Amino acid sequence: MRLSLKPQASDTRNRTAAPYLFVFLEVFSQEGGIQSYVQDILQSYSAQTDLPPAQVLLLRDRPTDLPLSLPQLSFQSFYDESSPRGRLRFTFALLKSLIQHKPQRVFCGHIKLAPLVKLLCQPLGIPYTVLTYGKEVWKPLASRERTALQQADRLWTISRYSRDRACAANGIDPAKVQILPCAVDDERFTPGEAASTLIERYQLANSTVIMTVARLWSGDIYKGVDVTLRALPTIVQAIPNVKYLVIGRGDDQPRLAQLAIDLGVSDRVIFAGFVPTADLVEHYRLADAYVMPSQEGFGIVYLEAMACGVPVVSGDADGSADPLQDGKLGWRVPHRDSNAVADACIALLQGSGSAGETGLHRRCDGMWLRQQTLEQFGRRAFARQLYALVQEG
Repeated sequence: MRLSLKPQASDTRNRTAAPYLFVFLEVFSQEGGIQSYVQDILQSYSAQTDLPPAQVLLLRDRPTDLPLSLPQLSFQSFYDESSPRGRLRFTFALLKSLIQHKPQRVFCGHIKLAPLVKLLCQPLGIPYTVLTYGKEVWKPLASRERTALQQADRLWTISRYSRDRACAANGIDPAKVQILPCAVDDERFTPGEAASTLIERYQLANSTVIMTVARLWSGDIYKGVDVTLRALPTIVQAIPNVKYLVIGRGDDQPRLAQLAIDLGVSDRVIFAGFVPTADLVEHYRLADAYVMPSQEGFGIVYLEAMACGVPVVSGDADGSADPLQDGKLGWRVPHRDSNAVADACIALLQGSGSAGETGLHRRCDGMWLRQQTLEQFGRRAFARQLYALVQEG
């Protein structure tokens, strides 16, 4: 779908304006949250008729993985089996583009590229924006990277939490940080009936299902699967037919499976393994609640669940404050507190909460959740925010 967010009279002017330049490490050859977010940016940029053409330089993407057609964007890949040679070719191409095309602005897609972008842009008087995402900028950076962030005239990040942590850790002025939150594909993630084939596969007939989608890596225990497992015995007492569907893979799964055995709930836990993105929506439709008491930079999985009409439980001290709209759309609890997780799950699944609590039933109303989510984080909302940030730059 092509979008025009300004009167058509501006179209001719922008087509003749100096282009923008995007530089990234890797966008299309690897799956991940950052890659998905960047693809959303590029697709949204391409769909808007009021922005000038843009060049996209990609350090590690293979040429065969690049998109065949995204209007207004031209792609160059510098993948090379020799990493130093590929980086050298990338550097010369970046410098050539800066000198020949004099872009209005360079959008630097990763902190690892920021020192190079600063080095080449500043002598030419070309402003640059650095895109940040989460934990890669939450701790003090090396001097060159920190200086590149501090001297960028704009930074983009995905949430207020990520902004605050990056600024505190690296001496960045919060006033220069702009927020472009993640978006949910509202055409893909929709409410619907649970698929009978999946109910049979996971033995979920007549069950109340809580679900988590997360990497099960030993370095990512902050996702909180172990906390939800520890909450499960209490949840079972209140919701006797509850089962816990865990989607994801990683080296921490054996520990989590043993924990379920130790807690006496192994018969309630299903480790589904890896599920391709294309199949996720049918899995969300199995769930009565999405539970992930985590510490996220944002947490697009919460958007996906709510777009499917599934109520959510998250941590209360991370970027999930944005998709959950500070608790308006879900339950936020201390992320390592299994008792708090259990209480939230029981309140959600029973549809009742503490005395005097307001908004409870709305937070369990799937269609209301979807509506509220898409108003702020749907594709059209994302396109409007991206357009405003690019134009403001």
